[in-house]
Amino acid sequence: MFGTEAEVMFASHHWPRFGNERIQEVLRAQRDLYANLNSQVLHFANQGVTINEIHNVYEPPESIANNWFNRGYHGSVEHKVRAVINRYLGYWDANPATLIPLSPADSAPLYVEMMGGADAILAKGQEPFDTGQYFHAVEILNKLVYAEPDNTAAKDLLADNFEQIGYQQENPGLRSSFLAGAYELRSPLPTGTATETATPDVIQAMPTGLFLDYIAIKMDSRKAGDTEFTINIVHPDIEEKYILELSNATLTNIEGYQAETPDLTLTIDRAQLVPVMIGEATIDAQIDAGNAQAEGDRSVLTQLASLLTDFEMTFEVMPGTEGAAAVPGRYDPEAGPSGVEGNPFQVKTVNAGELPN
Repeated sequence: MFGTEAEVMFASHHWPRFGNERIQEVLRAQRDLYANLNSQVLHFANQGVTINEIHNVYEPPESIANNWFNRGYHGSVEHKVRAVINRYLGYWDANPATLIPLSPADSAPLYVEMMGGADAILAKGQEPFDTGQYFHAVEILNKLVYAEPDNTAAKDLLADNFEQIGYQQENPGLRSSFLAGAYELRSPLPTGTATETATPDVIQAMPTGLFLDYIAIKMDSRKAGDTEFTINIVHPDIEEKYILELSNATLTNIEGYQAETPDLTLTIDRAQLVPVMIGEATIDAQIDAGNAQAEGDRSVLTQLASLLTDFEMTFEVMPGTEGAAAVPGRYDPEAGPSGVEGNPFQVKTVNAGELPN
């Protein structure tokens, strides 16, 4: 709208530009970058290049790529080209062999056996590493690490390859991914100080429907069995109402409706729900304090709490870097309810310092 008139341009992830001539140069080149990436990826896709090949085929024209403001410092071409195909054609490459693939931990032992075992693979994997063919080495060694997660020599050599690939990446996202993989293969998962992301302000701004969707994500359907119940939720202070229903081991909600014969009707001001959501109070405590009213079977809240899981972000990405049983609080399908006892409505805070990648 203002490209022919603007004299100053501020853009995300870039320094400002001054003067209309310079602004038009930048806008035109970035327009061509996105248009070329989209059109040419689809050009190759229409010639049979798949989502698993396109990142090795597409290259932006030099006249586009040689501009600093078109380099992949925030997003990478390797990610974006696959995203274009995924948007239009989906993640499958149309080869039936990849339609229902084995999990890596199941397929890797087959390759290791056929390649003559760990010693042979390590020897073969060392050759491309020594000659700088790091992606070739990764292709071989990744199979061995999945087949033998405790093979330290395999993990170390794979980490060496990840490290060299990471050092050569211009894009920080790609670099960080490879270097994080190398770190995880060599070290225990990192820990750190918790960052409170589920603050009262954030929770207050979260729509009730979105919050109930989050509860549904926390619920482990495998624990639900044939349990069924319906809860009416009423927020008098904002004139809002919801149905929360568990059926077919699935938790759903509908805004603006009430069940005719609910198992429980929970009436609570939205403002009084916030302390429950951040773990400072429980629904039962709010009811006992007169901040909420419950009509019907309050035991359904306990049933719901027993189905929920608290997520920990310290799961391993590379196999063998941390056993699930070794991490306190990790997901255990045999474990009972987690979080604040009797509080199925707590939002779990994320410990940003513990994110491995």
